[in-house]
Amino acid sequence: MVGIVGNVSRPSKTRTLVSAIVEALSERTGYATACFDIIDAQPELGASLYRGKTPGPLSEILTAIETSGFLVVGSPTYKASYTGLLKHLFDLLDMKSLKDRPVIVCATGKAVAHGPKVEQHFRMLFEFFDARIAPQFIFALDEDFTEDGRPSEALLQRIQEQVSNAGKIGLL
Repeated sequence: MVGIVGNVSRPSKTRTLVSAIVEALSERTGYATACFDIIDAQPELGASLYRGKTPGPLSEILTAIETSGFLVVGSPTYKASYTGLLKHLFDLLDMKSLKDRPVIVCATGKAVAHGPKVEQHFRMLFEFFDARIAPQFIFALDEDFTEDGRPSEALLQRIQEQVSNAGKIGLL
């Protein structure tokens, strides 16, 4: 199971959210896990135009995505969508590389109104890849995290519901 975080800085609430989802899924499935931030692929990501010419850490991240049994992808919200570098990361993948792959998507943001928009963008991206997208989307706001940056009890509950529903519909 691989978590991909579209953040260009650390620490981040988005990384905290993706990590919490990955942990909850791993507890349920026993899958081995790995999480990557977009920052882990820099500066190579911005300079790469084709999958065949991706160096070192970027190639390792792409291989992890391509060979994963399950993806959790999250991004902070920028202009009502996910980050451009996150999109570029997925642009480097072959269009058939995620066929039937189960994917949970999530995002963090500042305004409730952005949630449906970033969800729509994520759904379009993973529908293009013919991945199996979980029907629930978690959009977390600042108030969904404690003062020290941990997920609130309410957010952890939403994550557990998402994981349970993923199991019910056969994503796990």
